[in-house]
Amino acid sequence: MPLLNRKRLCLALGFTAAIALAACSGPTSEAAKSSAMAIKEPDGGTPKRLRLLTADQYLNTLAYVFGPDVSPETRFAPMTRTGGLLSVGTSLGGVTDAQMEQYQKTASAVATQVTNAGNRGTLVPCTPADAKAADPACAATFIAGVGRLLYRQPLTAARSKEFVDEAGEAAVRLKDFYAGLGVALEGMLLSPKVLLVTETSEPDPKNPGRERLDAYSYATRLSLFLWNAAPDDALLKAAESGELNTDQGRAKVVERMLTSPRLEAGMRAFFDDMFAFDDFNNLAKDNSIYPVFTGVTAADAREQTLRTVIDQLITKKKDYRDLFTTRETFISPSLAALYRLPASPGWTPYEFPADSPRVGLLTQVSFLSVHSHPGRSSATLRGKALREILLCQTVPRPPANVDFSAVENPPPNLKTARQRVGAHLSTPVCAGCHKITDPMGLALENFDGAGQYRDQDNGAPIDITGVLDGKEFSTVAQLGTVLHDHPQLPSCLVKRVFSYGTGSLTTAKDKDILAYLDARFAANGYRLPDLLRTIALSRAFSEVAPPPVKTAAAN
Repeated sequence: MPLLNRKRLCLALGFTAAIALAACSGPTSEAAKSSAMAIKEPDGGTPKRLRLLTADQYLNTLAYVFGPDVSPETRFAPMTRTGGLLSVGTSLGGVTDAQMEQYQKTASAVATQVTNAGNRGTLVPCTPADAKAADPACAATFIAGVGRLLYRQPLTAARSKEFVDEAGEAAVRLKDFYAGLGVALEGMLLSPKVLLVTETSEPDPKNPGRERLDAYSYATRLSLFLWNAAPDDALLKAAESGELNTDQGRAKVVERMLTSPRLEAGMRAFFDDMFAFDDFNNLAKDNSIYPVFTGVTAADAREQTLRTVIDQLITKKKDYRDLFTTRETFISPSLAALYRLPASPGWTPYEFPADSPRVGLLTQVSFLSVHSHPGRSSATLRGKALREILLCQTVPRPPANVDFSAVENPPPNLKTARQRVGAHLSTPVCAGCHKITDPMGLALENFDGAGQYRDQDNGAPIDITGVLDGKEFSTVAQLGTVLHDHPQLPSCLVKRVFSYGTGSLTTAKDKDILAYLDARFAANGYRLPDLLRTIALSRAFSEVAPPPVKTAAAN
């Protein structure tokens, strides 16, 4: 939908002054908070989705069902990023041959590990009467328990019999009960109903004429959202018992999930997706220019930011905006070399001093290195990432005939990045985009393409002054503060979390629910767990949007 700042959005919806204050500014008074919390939730739901489990969701589910010792080594084909998220792209495309091949290899490896001599005693809950022959009763016990978790609901009697028969036929042919069981398990793991999440709905008794996700679909959407895995046994029991069909029951279940240690894995997956950290999979630096930046450095840079996010937002439950002004983080030995700090074994908490230029996520190696070129920094890439990833704005692609020579092979007199990108700012066809990206990116020029600090570029002092949407800054710390106070920063997070949870792109029709979520997020102090709770318990999350009205075709 068109990007509106929080103030305009509030006014457009006719909120009271107190509500607008709660939704459009920082900390609120108790009266303003109460007003914001009293905002009526808008009607409406989201479309039912057919989406492919991501590689992490598939592997996380296998780890829950069979335990961490069953860990197939596989690398899945990349997904398509849509609306800023890979997870949304899973609902917009089919399964490619390359993906299917990886799922096949994974299923075969898992079936072998589950039924081998070392694991079968723990993972198969019964012992066959004859290990060299079929045993329908034992096979049925295994298939019923595993199938319920893999299919995210109990197997029908007919489907269960098919797998039991398949296991028995293979056991007779191979003269091995466990080999037969492995054949059936491999077939289950490759079932479209396991790999694909097919949401189903039912009439909503509270809203005649409307549909809601059935309990199993709601449980699955909830678990993928918060835990990045299929539902666990307790969540499926809540669906089976009808608990998920009551407001009180849903609130109880969501609270359990928000306080579970598994929430960390779920939110790591979300921020890894939102921050586009899949770019680390192909990140490379010129070793002759940045010898201290290695593959270990890249992996640790990604991990540093995710640890910082989880510590600030989940463990300490701090304001989301403070991620861009905090000096608290974690350091590993490989990062210590790049940050020029004393190295300690393992990961250790660290707080940069008040006079350090390191403040907030923008100055961590992850953001600085990913949004740079292999042999140099890039004000444009960094500014573009700030706009698109953190503010949900779209920066147009450069024209096909752009001349990059002033940046890639600059004349000797153009020493600093500010001077080099000035060539684009002076070219009308380029200036429109560069004016909205370069001022923020230039503020990060004290950090080279590997994220190391410097105060000069080719012997010339670096000027990092700039402006972000009318707010001037002269230090990188001030840029962090300006971003912290930018109204679209928390609104962008709300939009991304809502899309991630529902698997849907947001459109103009979602403006009311997004405004509602914005207001609640602000009223709760911009705390992530409260936002997750609000979304998970919202009608938009569980109700099904009616299909679009078909109009008669024009003659």
